[in-house]
Amino acid sequence: MNLENFTKEEMIMFLIPWPLLFFFFFILHKIKPSKELPLPPGPHPWPIVGNLFQIGKNAHIDLAEMAQIHGPIMSLRLGQRILIVGSSSAAASEILKTHDHVLSGRDVSVLLQNKVSTVHNMNLVFTSETGDNWRKIRNLYTSQIFSNKALESRVNMRQEKVMEMVKFIGSKSGESLSIRDAMLVTVTNIMGNVSLSMDLMDFEGNGIGAKINDSLRRLTMLGGQPPLADFYPIFGRWDMQGWYKKFMQIVKQELGTIWEDILQMKRNRSNISLDTKDFSDILIEKGCTQQQINALMQELFSAGTESMSSTTEWFVTELLRNPQVMQKARDEIMKNIDGNVVKESYLIRLPFLEACLKETLRLHPPGPLLLPHRATQTCEVMGYTIPKDSQILVNMWAIGRDPGIWDDPLSFKPERFMGSKLSQKGKDFEYIPFSAGRRMCPGETMASKTILLVVASLILNFDWCLVNNMSPEDINMEEVLDVAMRKKEILYVTFKLREQLLKP
Repeated sequence: MNLENFTKEEMIMFLIPWPLLFFFFFILHKIKPSKELPLPPGPHPWPIVGNLFQIGKNAHIDLAEMAQIHGPIMSLRLGQRILIVGSSSAAASEILKTHDHVLSGRDVSVLLQNKVSTVHNMNLVFTSETGDNWRKIRNLYTSQIFSNKALESRVNMRQEKVMEMVKFIGSKSGESLSIRDAMLVTVTNIMGNVSLSMDLMDFEGNGIGAKINDSLRRLTMLGGQPPLADFYPIFGRWDMQGWYKKFMQIVKQELGTIWEDILQMKRNRSNISLDTKDFSDILIEKGCTQQQINALMQELFSAGTESMSSTTEWFVTELLRNPQVMQKARDEIMKNIDGNVVKESYLIRLPFLEACLKETLRLHPPGPLLLPHRATQTCEVMGYTIPKDSQILVNMWAIGRDPGIWDDPLSFKPERFMGSKLSQKGKDFEYIPFSAGRRMCPGETMASKTILLVVASLILNFDWCLVNNMSPEDINMEEVLDVAMRKKEILYVTFKLREQLLKP
């Protein structure tokens, strides 16, 4: 058709019907029932920013309050991204069990995916999908560090590190101490021996372990402040806030060089006996590059030190706030352990203390929102559409305080776990502090044993009291969340030695 031959009037008559036709088809589309299920309900998003400004620093609390209005599974918009949040045991089961195969992707920052790989797809946390490479990494962890055989082979080392902590605290009897800091040294040295066969710091803060923990703390804080590109992928080509530059400074220039000389010495050694191999020896033997070893070491230290030191601090805090529970735990320990040394094999005799740990994890899960998952495909969950590439969170903090599951949920009542079949092994979705499914934390057993060993040793050897005659009711229980949930105010305790320590 040659439009040049049309008169002005003919052109007008030709164009007039089109807006009417578009309007007609628009109405038909609205009236025609859609086969696609809707997104989960959620708070109304603002233009452009979505619900970004409706989530504060303690996102687990804000999201729990929203769930009271919008239901156990809800959707929010963070810029251009869709966020799905499950806040009930039923929603957790759907996400982490029923649809685990398509919802177990990892939400990795766009900037890490678009740049030259440094950690992306090199460790568990930063591996996008649970494919063959991810399974190889997980098998390395489970077989070489967290299997029953591997844990048993290092039991004496863990007991030795805990006794070193006890003796240090004994040398400071009557002085005010931060249990978080003391535990951080202990866990750092446990991880140091697992991975490098060496202690990394002392209780005065000397050693490369202090540098490792400082770098990891800043890396964790950076992870809690995602870049603009994660909300608006259109900006993924540019590091507008310098986030990637800061990330690389910590990962490559700081952490990557801390153990560089140690690893090089290990590479130059030969004839390492099977009994003396540590995790880095095994990685070198398997031909891993320096970059791959850096990524795995950073993950191992980050996951272990932060969560275990924070959980121990919450554990001690709850015992101090609940003197009757503390006395019951002390009575159990004094009855079942002779002498001044607690061994891991004794822990089976302390079911009430274990219940206290479980109750601590219920109220203060180290990862209250777990780590963000990603939908690798579009799927249906609880009658709603979960679009591909949605970010998925499970609010374990909300589930642990759900009055529909727990009687008097805000009170510290370890008795609720006595005789209970609930465990933290990822099968009971009303209680999954270590997550569940493919992305469950492989270090659950080691973490639980170490924390119980530490707290049992402190109860056995010391009387505890708060500084400055503080009343237990006055302890500040505010939380702060970046990746792990910590006490906002560090807990200081005076440990008074009860008896002369025996040699282990």
